[in-house]
Amino acid sequence: EQIDNKWNIVINDSSCPDLLISDNYLKMSNDKDQNKDVKIFLKSKIQSAEWLIEAVKLRNQTIQKIMACIIEKQPDYFNLNQKELRPMILKDIATELDMDISTISRATKEKYVQMPWGMKELKFFFSEKIASKKGDISSKNVKQRLKEIIDSEDKSKPFGDKDLTDILIAEGIVIARRTVSKYREALN
Repeated sequence: EQIDNKWNIVINDSSCPDLLISDNYLKMSNDKDQNKDVKIFLKSKIQSAEWLIEAVKLRNQTIQKIMACIIEKQPDYFNLNQKELRPMILKDIATELDMDISTISRATKEKYVQMPWGMKELKFFFSEKIASKKGDISSKNVKQRLKEIIDSEDKSKPFGDKDLTDILIAEGIVIARRTVSKYREALN
């Protein structure tokens, strides 16, 4: 949510209870009268639990860092009209955060962000670039423009791929007919 023109990123983990280690097990592992084998077993399990708790915290921190970076790299989308995406690939975020691309990919897979105007999958913010007279634009913006053209066409005389390509080129978007065909197919 946006508070005082700054984005506040909150991880929604309300369905996940707090991860804690039982006080009883901690007391048993520190009990001087406890059997040695039991103490070794408990220490091992407590270490595993601590590792898991730390891993969950790190995962949440990673997701927050990624989302903050996405907001920073997509100012038009978050601060202006919620339509214009800049071209951005996983590598852009990975480089910015000094993380591996595979880490960014795993962290964004099947994760969603709830914004004041709706919910989007994190992968939504990543797209290839398409050249235009105005500079590089997101392939998602081109797909959206293509959808608008198709929605407004005369349904008795629908545009072909070549017609759509010519319209986009006339609008300053450098695009091949086969790319238009691929986008139309993706848009159904």
